Amino acid sequence: MSDHSVEPVGGPIIFNRFTRFLAMFLGLWILILAYRFATGIGTVSGLTDGYPWGIWIAFDVVTGTALACGGYAIAILCYILNKGKYHPLVRPAILTSALGYSMAALAIIIDVGRWWGIWRIPLGGFPDMGHYNWNSALLEVALCVMAYAGVLWIELGPAFLEKWKATSKSPGLIKFAGAGLKFYDKALIWIIALGVLLPTMHQSSLGSLMLLGGHKLHPLWNTGWIPLLFLISCIGMGYAVVVWESAVSSRVFNRQREDSMLISLSGAMVIVLGLFLLLRFADIIISGKFGLMFSSGMLSVMFWIEMALVAIPMLMLIRARDRAKFITIFRASMLIMLAGALYRFDAYIVAFNPGKNWSYFPTTLELLITFGVIGLEIFLYIFIVKRYPILSGTRATQVREIEGRA
Repeated sequence: MSDHSVEPVGGPIIFNRFTRFLAMFLGLWILILAYRFATGIGTVSGLTDGYPWGIWIAFDVVTGTALACGGYAIAILCYILNKGKYHPLVRPAILTSALGYSMAALAIIIDVGRWWGIWRIPLGGFPDMGHYNWNSALLEVALCVMAYAGVLWIELGPAFLEKWKATSKSPGLIKFAGAGLKFYDKALIWIIALGVLLPTMHQSSLGSLMLLGGHKLHPLWNTGWIPLLFLISCIGMGYAVVVWESAVSSRVFNRQREDSMLISLSGAMVIVLGLFLLLRFADIIISGKFGLMFSSGMLSVMFWIEMALVAIPMLMLIRARDRAKFITIFRASMLIMLAGALYRFDAYIVAFNPGKNWSYFPTTLELLITFGVIGLEIFLYIFIVKRYPILSGTRATQVREIEGRA
């Protein structure tokens, strides 16, 4: 039994030891951020001229935005491939994406040395209006990430409008919400189109950025196909995150899980994983890098770990009877997320060698800032699903009561 209507989870925000600890940790995180912005990036990070970006970019932005591609991946299924049965997964996926991209934007501000000038990027380099460097892949990433974060919150707008229309005591707000919902009926298709175009552009460009490193990036990762590989892997990570988010939220908030849809979704995961493996090995063989897979020391080990983390979940899900078991899908989704994260970390840090005498390892404060970004995302997710209609399905206790009466 499944109820595809959406409703707020309800209940208090800080209700257990985990959320209380999270709130206290975020208080400490704010103090660390204040120290970073007051004293400069060098006092809290291990970044150098050789390694101008580290974990804040490799994880918070490059990996974080890929993990936030659930909305993008589900939109491809629902609106491009016309698989409407997955529609109940759209709103939770978009919320996860909106929070992930917003946290990535915050991480970029934290990572930029002269953070006070970042507002000039969306304004065309004001006061020199329109003087963009149109040859810059980094500019394209910055503009698309900013734009896509805004588009995601706009896509999520109906959830807020529905809540205001149903519960507000202000006639003006009720009227505004009603007018907004009518606007979405006409404009949503164009918003969705932007929501598919923008991540296609910047996820591939995140791969293009590392081509600028030239010889500094190890040949196993330095390939003209890296933009396509980044794009394909982010779609696989998006599907995996949808499975993971559904499993965790249903457990934490006592909701019925959408097992039939998630089992069906696992078939798409197999296709994406297989395509990634095919392109990865085809590129290496065609470009004559076959021997490097075995002769590059620790980087060869990292490469084969990546490939194993892609191949194992594909084999776990390749048979229909295995995909029928949700626990198998959940375990496979964890491996897929880890595989995509490792591929990005390898490309941005591990396989990147700026030259002799340069080294990088994140400092304690760098790690705490990253954990704070993740903690803020979790806290906001809990707040929004408790207050606004995001999650579909009935409470698991209600399902058991109905089945008992039947």
